[in-house]
Amino acid sequence: MQLSARPFGVTPDGTPVELYTLTNALGMEADIATYGGALVRLTVPDRNGILADVVLGYDSLDGYLDDCCFFGKLVGRVANRIGGARLVLDGEEYELDRNNGRNHLHGGAGGFHSRVWKAKTVETQAGQALVLRYESPDGEQGYPGNLAVSAIYTLTDDGLRLDFSAATDRTTAVNLTAHPYFNLSGRPGADCLRHVLTIPARRCLETDAELIPTGCLSEVAGTPLDFMDGVAIGARIRQDFVPLKNGGGYDHCYVLDSRSGLRSAASLVEPVSGRGMEVLTTQPCIQFYSGNFIPEGLPGKDGAVYGERSGLCLEPQGFVDAPGHEAFPEVTLRPGEAYRQTILYRFFVK
Repeated sequence: MQLSARPFGVTPDGTPVELYTLTNALGMEADIATYGGALVRLTVPDRNGILADVVLGYDSLDGYLDDCCFFGKLVGRVANRIGGARLVLDGEEYELDRNNGRNHLHGGAGGFHSRVWKAKTVETQAGQALVLRYESPDGEQGYPGNLAVSAIYTLTDDGLRLDFSAATDRTTAVNLTAHPYFNLSGRPGADCLRHVLTIPARRCLETDAELIPTGCLSEVAGTPLDFMDGVAIGARIRQDFVPLKNGGGYDHCYVLDSRSGLRSAASLVEPVSGRGMEVLTTQPCIQFYSGNFIPEGLPGKDGAVYGERSGLCLEPQGFVDAPGHEAFPEVTLRPGEAYRQTILYRFFVK
């Protein structure tokens, strides 16, 4: 595997941003920016061996600076929503940044997605990898504790691996994930509704009209949320079903049936190109988001124009709004503990 770097622009405060390119033996490439740790480009072969970019993004840093969709970025300290932007840890309450109405989303407006990460290269068993590090200070976006975070990108023979780790000097909350938008067709700007999705989960988190979990788990069998046997994303997305109406489509956290080790959380197939992707994770849940709020007419890479459902997200993570629900597995990290999480995007053809 090869790794190269080039300048990708400068932030408004004068911080330089670099774009790293990972290349494997099959010619697949992954471009990763130090701004937000964003996955800018990922090329994957179709059934005829033709490589195409399968993630949404922008040609320049300016797009990522103005981005409202979290295209390709690393998000934290806590991914997804925290109701009322209220975090309670060991009986102490913290007020977080409100950036989603009255709620907190993806670590706040100044979360990890908007920070420049420090980068270096390392050798791993799979080859050369890119290590990104960020030091989040005590009180950032309202979170307690100084948090040291690392994210390691490795382009394997058949996919992209992302390993997170974190440590804190004070009890805090951590639930990291990555936010790439996939479209396996290789046709920029096309919608993702014909992609066939499988999620091995019998339950998802019930949410209210603001997409905040109620604390209950809902059975998906017999509903438009059931992807156990593989269904085209567009087959039921417009059905008269309250959870779909609340999210403007799919924006739901599935609780995986299997809870241990690195295991399959979802698989996705685009039938025309034959490209397929399996998402593996060590986390208990995966959020499926069907790109419902991508602005219409959004300028993307290589002259593409994006719009609603131009791409979809599959985001492995812990239980959403876990600090607000005692019955949910916690996402609390304490001094002396090590946070670790792995996401593997494995590609295949069908």
